Amino acid sequence: MNHAGDAFIAADVGGTHVRIGLVRGSADPATPVSVLEYRKYACAEYAGLADILQDFLSHLGGLRVARGVIASAGYPLEDGTVITNNLPWRLSPAEIRTQLGFDDFRLVNDFEAVAHAAAQIDASQVLQLTGPAIAPARGPTLVLGPGTGLGAAVWIPAGKRAVVLATEAGQAALTAGNALEMALLAEMLKTRTHVPIEYALSGPGLMNLHAALCAVRGQAHSYATPGEITAAALAGGDPLARESLEVFCGLLGSVVGDMALLYGAQGGVYLAGGILPKIRDFLIQSSFVPRFLNKGSMREAVERIPVKLVEHGQLGVIGAARWYLDQQGGD
Repeated sequence: MNHAGDAFIAADVGGTHVRIGLVRGSADPATPVSVLEYRKYACAEYAGLADILQDFLSHLGGLRVARGVIASAGYPLEDGTVITNNLPWRLSPAEIRTQLGFDDFRLVNDFEAVAHAAAQIDASQVLQLTGPAIAPARGPTLVLGPGTGLGAAVWIPAGKRAVVLATEAGQAALTAGNALEMALLAEMLKTRTHVPIEYALSGPGLMNLHAALCAVRGQAHSYATPGEITAAALAGGDPLARESLEVFCGLLGSVVGDMALLYGAQGGVYLAGGILPKIRDFLIQSSFVPRFLNKGSMREAVERIPVKLVEHGQLGVIGAARWYLDQQGGD
């Protein structure tokens, strides 16, 4: 059996998919992480993360890997178990380390990991949505995006090593910005006392928005998945599906603008997650940018903030690897 040397496992654990890479650090500042092998797994097809990792390891030709890092949404408890709303199974890094026989196995918040990668991503892998091409001031960079949930983290420059603030911004209360959104929020409040941002701005959130919109409009809710709503909206054949996606984009613009002000994101905003790259053309034509800029007396401030869509499919894996290498350097 060959030994991987300084190579290690880096995984981005989402509510729907797990993306795993065999990675190695590089001395090249332009590409500080090299991805040697990469696979994508559907969470629902496996009994737990250890099974997915075991399958990935089985495809490495007998190479022994002794270290790893996973990026996942959720709140870690003192025993290392992670509380998360979006995974189909329990997540315990300590148990996985024991089961796989790893010497070192660590956990990082998923968007904290993305923040470690997105702030350094190549310009060819982003789409400019609004603001200047280069931030006029060096400051915090906000990274967020809707997927199975809504994640957010803030990259804060602090000398040679940046500080990354992991957040649970997706659990903050959703606010309405117009009469329709107020009606939709009122509809959602009929079944729950707290409507978090990700209840509307995520894959499942698009389903919730569409269901609420159908109720407000007095029409039947006929779609089974967020993908079906998105496909119908992009095809243009269903006005209600299209309106649902437009509300989604408008709300997202408002929320991103709020967070940019809350975190003082003078360094810019990167939008990641699994949904937005699929609707990039719709997003460009939507009310996202007008709603992002609609901040009253602070409009001039948000006009100076670059907002970019990140389209790098391996961003979570690379970010987790960069975080791990930073931890190794600081240990």
